[in-house]
Amino acid sequence: MSEEQKKLLETQLWNIANELRGKMDADEFRDYILGFIFYKYLSEKQYLYANTLLETEQVKDYLLLTDAGDLEAIKEESLLKLGYFLKPEELFSSIAKKGNANTENESNFILADLESILNSIEQSTMGTESEDDFNKLFEDLDLNSTKLGRSTDARNSLISKVLFHLDKIDFALEDADADVLGDAYEYLISQFASGAGKKAGEFYTPQQVSKILAKIVTTGKKRLKSVYDPTCGSGSLLLRVSREVPVDDFFGQELNRTTYNLARMNMILHDVHFRHFDIRQEDTLEQPQHLDMRFEAIVANPPFSAKWKGKDNPLNENDERFSQYGRLAPTSKADFAFVQHMLYQLAENGTMACVLPHGVLFRGSAEGTIREYLIKELNYLDAVIGLPANVFYGTSIPTCILVLSKCRVHSDDILFIDASQGFEKDGNKNKLGEAHIDAIIDTYRTRSVTDRFSYVATLDEVAENDYNLNIPHYVDTFEEEEPVDLNQVAADLQALEKDMVETDALIADFCKQLNIKTPF
Repeated sequence: MSEEQKKLLETQLWNIANELRGKMDADEFRDYILGFIFYKYLSEKQYLYANTLLETEQVKDYLLLTDAGDLEAIKEESLLKLGYFLKPEELFSSIAKKGNANTENESNFILADLESILNSIEQSTMGTESEDDFNKLFEDLDLNSTKLGRSTDARNSLISKVLFHLDKIDFALEDADADVLGDAYEYLISQFASGAGKKAGEFYTPQQVSKILAKIVTTGKKRLKSVYDPTCGSGSLLLRVSREVPVDDFFGQELNRTTYNLARMNMILHDVHFRHFDIRQEDTLEQPQHLDMRFEAIVANPPFSAKWKGKDNPLNENDERFSQYGRLAPTSKADFAFVQHMLYQLAENGTMACVLPHGVLFRGSAEGTIREYLIKELNYLDAVIGLPANVFYGTSIPTCILVLSKCRVHSDDILFIDASQGFEKDGNKNKLGEAHIDAIIDTYRTRSVTDRFSYVATLDEVAENDYNLNIPHYVDTFEEEEPVDLNQVAADLQALEKDMVETDALIADFCKQLNIKTPF
């Protein structure tokens, strides 16, 4: 699909969003649209796959198939290959057509059918390998919500319009990259994250930041056995890694139920087979779901300075993830708790890159103790990258990327990059352009030193700074001011004095003509 076609698709998707705009908050109508997009995707995949199975049969169009034996055979094959099954009458196009039927001749009521179909998708996976991945996947699509309309007819009319618009969009799954629909899906997420503010920002990492993290953890790799995100949100970070190198298996955990569902949808939308992803829902710090596993790459954008139980949960004192550092991360700031968790799950040959607030670089007390142990005793910190302010949705604070590895190539130093000034304006946000991203990645991979941008500090230098990682301690961003020409300044003052005398004389003359007192 060309860029022009992709932009057209994105425009059409945005127009569909406008059908629901004003009836509910942005993050709420986002869930409906993305849910219906996902249903359409599943339908098209089912239709195309069924047609391949019917190539040698008398009826070659799945929509026309009525033979019970053939339907049962397609169901068995679909559950093995796709992980779910849809009957011909349950396909998106069939329901969209019924919803926009001529009411003089037939009923256009589809709400009951649609609800039944969404349940049927989940039920078709019961007892199969894909059951966990489809379980309650559509629970946020409440078709009876009064926000869609006060009456049943109003809700039916609105949903029918949305399905009609979606049905006109050709996803071209036969011809296009499998990633095209996924890109459109991420476009909607990004647009709604922008509109929904902080709440949406919790599950979406801007693509340019995702790209940096992905390129960092794939440096020197041609393939990854596994990638993990302990706060995976909608899964965009995990999927971004697979654009750099092939990834065998994806693992993630997410606390919020709605975004957990989005992450599973996102995996399937990007054609990740159900056997190759494992997304779980729970609090990662309190109830980690993959604790016995070690991952070759870890990427994360944890919630900034979130609260956690810390010392208020006695079990944390003896938890292997946290116990060796001497102190627990403060209950008011879980940033280092997430870092410790990720390090615990990082494979010996792995790399992790995570986005954190700048405070982790210099805050003292327990965080200072953890930071010192991380550098002095473990020597896992490989690089610190400062990002521009106002890049993330929901917050304008400047952030940083910490890169850590258990088997560092450059074990005697730490790379510091100050990329805080490298951005372009994008509406009311700041955005890293391709040149800015390339500069960061090239510097990381070559560990080059550039004035006012990067510096490689020895471990001794970091120790001399009491393990304070504040970037200005290492990257000198001071710019000399132009030298002041004192002779010119004196001449300017003399000229100004002369102008003042002339102005005073002019004012005095006006006052005299007006027969009023001079104001000086």
